[in-house]
Amino acid sequence: MKFIPVRTPFFIRRFYSNYTWKKPTNKKVIYLTFDDGPTPEITTWVLDQLKKHQAKATFFCIGSNIEKHPEIFKAIQLQGHVIANHTQNHIKGWQHSVETYLNDVELTQEHIKNFSINSIENSSEEKNKKLFRPPHGQIKKSQGKALIKNGYEIIMWSILTFDWDNNITKNSCLRNAFKANSGDIVVFHDSIKASKNMQYVLPIFLEYYKEKGFSFEVLN
Repeated sequence: MKFIPVRTPFFIRRFYSNYTWKKPTNKKVIYLTFDDGPTPEITTWVLDQLKKHQAKATFFCIGSNIEKHPEIFKAIQLQGHVIANHTQNHIKGWQHSVETYLNDVELTQEHIKNFSINSIENSSEEKNKKLFRPPHGQIKKSQGKALIKNGYEIIMWSILTFDWDNNITKNSCLRNAFKANSGDIVVFHDSIKASKNMQYVLPIFLEYYKEKGFSFEVLN
């Protein structure tokens, strides 16, 4: 994992400029994102922490997890967070054809639509914009082009916390998270694998940036 930088270099963001890596802003805003849920206990714990700190986030959900845990999926919406697409089966784009990849994404989008709470306004759906993040960051240019053509905004990141990497310490994960600044899109995971690091870092991260006057907003 060491070859992947915590902060995405400018030249990568420039080369893949049709993807969203951060949100330029003059305000003290951070965009928290959580990948791989909904996960029993982990996601609900995250929701409790966000509520405690009046923070909003964007959840990139796996379609199969939406199917298995619809009540947790609905709880995310009820607290005013945004739902986004992370494929049906967490597949790696580099290993699949454009057709197979798009079918996996569209299946997840159907689950998002079918399991959503109608009374809850989903800002991405309101604006006819569907948010998508490729698992592992792996996506072919042809896949990205096809998704954008189909109305998706591809959301990447500017800060990786590496919370899923059990080879790093909790404090190393915290140091990664503390590199965030205004407009950054920060990646956490509401998964079992990431829970040890994430559950240590998130409360400290939220309190630290809240004291510095930052707010936490959804992507839309």
